[in-house]
Amino acid sequence: MRISELARRSDVTVHALRHYERLGLLQPARTASGYRDYPESMRREVVFIAMSRRIGFSLHAIGELLPSYRAGRLSIATMTDALEERVVALDGQIAELQALRAQVLEHASWLRAQERRQHSVIKVPKPWPKPAAQKEQR
Repeated sequence: MRISELARRSDVTVHALRHYERLGLLQPARTASGYRDYPESMRREVVFIAMSRRIGFSLHAIGELLPSYRAGRLSIATMTDALEERVVALDGQIAELQALRAQVLEHASWLRAQERRQHSVIKVPKPWPKPAAQKEQR
């Protein structure tokens, strides 16, 4: 099948398919006229890549799993381990984002306090200058 059909049937963009090919994840055959020719079996691989990307696996990590997937040797235990590692990474990202959120709220609170302090300062007007005659009497 041609690239546009594979993109449509696997719900990815043509651009993504070309990118996967450049990275060596996909290796379609070429017709005599130079068009990419994807076998039906490659649709399954593209869906695997797309699903893995959606849950945050890097293309490098997917590339490491793909040969076993193609050969039908990707075990449930291997995938479960990879998914559990992904959860640990997500937990780390969540913790970093929560710490960043706390920092942002702290900065906002500090700025509000600065604003309140500026508005609450009572500005006492300077006394009027005394006339020259009064200054001399002292």
